[in-house]
Amino acid sequence: MDGTLVDTEPYWIATEYAMAEKYGGSWSEEHAMNLVGNALLESGDYIRVHMGIDRTPQQIVDELLDGVVARVEVEVPWRPGARELLSDLNRRGVPCALVTMSWQRFVDAILARLADDAFATVVTGDRVEFGKPHPEPYLTAAAELGLHPGQCLAIEDSNTGAKSAVAAGCTVLCVPHHVPILEGEGRVFVDTLDGLDTAGLAALVDTYAGRSANPTT
Repeated sequence: MDGTLVDTEPYWIATEYAMAEKYGGSWSEEHAMNLVGNALLESGDYIRVHMGIDRTPQQIVDELLDGVVARVEVEVPWRPGARELLSDLNRRGVPCALVTMSWQRFVDAILARLADDAFATVVTGDRVEFGKPHPEPYLTAAAELGLHPGQCLAIEDSNTGAKSAVAAGCTVLCVPHHVPILEGEGRVFVDTLDGLDTAGLAALVDTYAGRSANPTT
């Protein structure tokens, strides 16, 4: 979701800097980028250590969520082409799952601005035992869609998310944004979702499958 459907990473980063100022800690863009795609409690612990503030990971996460939800309620920064692609997939009967390490109370603020049936299932960071890059989030989503992971295409903007999806057995459409994504097996790259519809998505996957089956051609 963050960085793929909505460009909320700047909201997270602004909230992190505000927290550092509030509690007398220190923060940097490098530290902020290290958190992209990670499970929230892991991020909370990272912030506790590297920001140097006397707060528990849970307290940090709660305050982060408060700050980001407040910003989203003012404006949702949609990523180019994301809603349009989601709507086209819905129209064509392709079941979609939202797989995010954000927690439900933040996800609800985004879902409230989409059609009720935009996602057949939603897997959030507070629903799984192991967050990305562990495969559990994508394995959970595939199971709830009634599909084998190999039948699923994940769309990701971070290397952490791509690792999770590939480990689960999904093909991944990588759309790098704030952080780079490494080349690797099971990964297809595009610069943007803008202008991409269901047919275009299928063509990308078919092209990748063809290259994988004939690596020398």
